[in-house]
Amino acid sequence: MSAIQYGGSSDPDEGSASPGPRSLKPALSVSALTLLIKNSLETAFSSVSVEGEVSNSKLSSSGHLYFSLKDKDALIQAVMFKFRLAELDFDLSDGLKVIARGSVSVYAARGQYQLIVQSLRLSGLGDILAILEERKKRLAQEGLFDLERKKPLPRFPSRVGIVTSPTGAAIRDILNVLGRRNSGTDILLLPAPVQGEGAGEIIAARIRQANAWKLADVLIVGRGGGSLEDLLAFSDECVVRAIADSRIPVISAVGHEIDWALSDFVADVRAPTPSAAAELVAESRDILLREIDQFGGSLAASIGARVDYARLSLSAFAPRDVEARFMRIFMPIARRFDDARDELTSAVSALFLATRHRIALAETSLELASPEAVLKRGYSIVRKASPESAESPKDRAERLGSGGIIRAASQVSLDESLQLIFSSGSARVDVREVNS
Repeated sequence: MSAIQYGGSSDPDEGSASPGPRSLKPALSVSALTLLIKNSLETAFSSVSVEGEVSNSKLSSSGHLYFSLKDKDALIQAVMFKFRLAELDFDLSDGLKVIARGSVSVYAARGQYQLIVQSLRLSGLGDILAILEERKKRLAQEGLFDLERKKPLPRFPSRVGIVTSPTGAAIRDILNVLGRRNSGTDILLLPAPVQGEGAGEIIAARIRQANAWKLADVLIVGRGGGSLEDLLAFSDECVVRAIADSRIPVISAVGHEIDWALSDFVADVRAPTPSAAAELVAESRDILLREIDQFGGSLAASIGARVDYARLSLSAFAPRDVEARFMRIFMPIARRFDDARDELTSAVSALFLATRHRIALAETSLELASPEAVLKRGYSIVRKASPESAESPKDRAERLGSGGIIRAASQVSLDESLQLIFSSGSARVDVREVNS
């Protein structure tokens, strides 16, 4: 590139103390100088290939892609227009190392130069992205990102701990949301740098401190948006392990929705922005009041319906109707009782008569079977004769019941004396003839 030079000394005050008209040099306008630079740069760098790492990529509403290319020492802005972007065969994202072919252009309105990219091809993953992918894979294998480890968020936390920078946009957004939705929530700021050397160690220390002293019911760990390098502190391994060990539920709220950090994978909940994290931990007062009003209205309606039903039910029990209702209920029961009593009385009477009849029959049978009754029917008892003696009724009864009764002709012999006992009295006879 050729140098831009102008005639004469570079110092307008150099030379004669009272310069004449020929020593005055014309001043360039900003537009003129910018145009000279623009022509010079665009001519000298009309076609270049640049290798670098993609950062801060953003797709505009018009479809053009704006991003930066950088290495460890420098950065250049770049743009790829929509019709060129359609030719890409890969998804462009921060951290990718690419080779861009294009031309240098100057945006005069802002005095900036940028690379107009005509084509892009991958040069390999960027160092940062490669490190993060390796770390993510290793920690996932340890189970730190497993769903079983996730803890539920409390619906009504009394205190919310926020691990972030006290001067960043994230804390302002969180305070605005919490103040608008639920001003009764206590907020505890645990200050920590969110980028730069040593930021990860301090963030992890704040998380461990909140757990050791039980400082909050839920923690929000995060920051506002930034490049992949800006968010590196939240992918630090010590931060990931501190979140994994936290007994307090943790919400990771790093950057904007398209940004990510390893804290998003290990946290109990990932919020796309710090404001969204604040909405997760704070129920809106208006929503709660509406719910309370709805529940109150439902409860009042339910109680009113029950009271109306009870009143309607009780109205059927007016004093004039109580006796009639009672009698309609009582009379069938009383009738069944009377019927059962009559049936029981009849059954007992019938049983009594039957028993008395059986007793009378038994008495008759016993009387008919007694020896006295048999003798009265004309029968007599034959027995061996015993010595004559006066016998009393008792002796006679004993004698009748004793042995010696003749039941067969073979029991007697000729000329033997026998005694005949009648219903009234007895007789002594001698055997004259025996017919066996």
